[in-house]
Amino acid sequence: MDCPDCGAGTVPFRVPEEYRSLVPGEESGAALCQHCLSLHPADDPPTEPPAFQAISTAFPSEPDAAVPMALVVGLLANLALYRSEIADLLARVERAGTDPLLVLDRLARDPDLEPAVDLAGRRRQLEQLL
Repeated sequence: MDCPDCGAGTVPFRVPEEYRSLVPGEESGAALCQHCLSLHPADDPPTEPPAFQAISTAFPSEPDAAVPMALVVGLLANLALYRSEIADLLARVERAGTDPLLVLDRLARDPDLEPAVDLAGRRRQLEQLL
């Protein structure tokens, strides 16, 4: 699947049941763009663990942190709308042993990415909100 926003490839993944109430839509999966970091629904996601390292080495490698972090990155475009969901996902990333704000810093500085959202600005907003 290619990103409908920029045409780059995406990393599709299954959204675990525990996170489905935190993301919009009824699809069982999502796909994160490898270039603009936009999140899109995916109807038929793969069952194997997602390869978020293909997007950036800033992503955590363990799925317990990587999946909620990918959801956070995708939902940041609508921070005001998904504020509580993002806060819950950030807490899950932290419980999995990863600093989500550090991940955002690294993604913001990754020269291969052109995020659709100002990640550095959203990070500052997250610090204020949380």
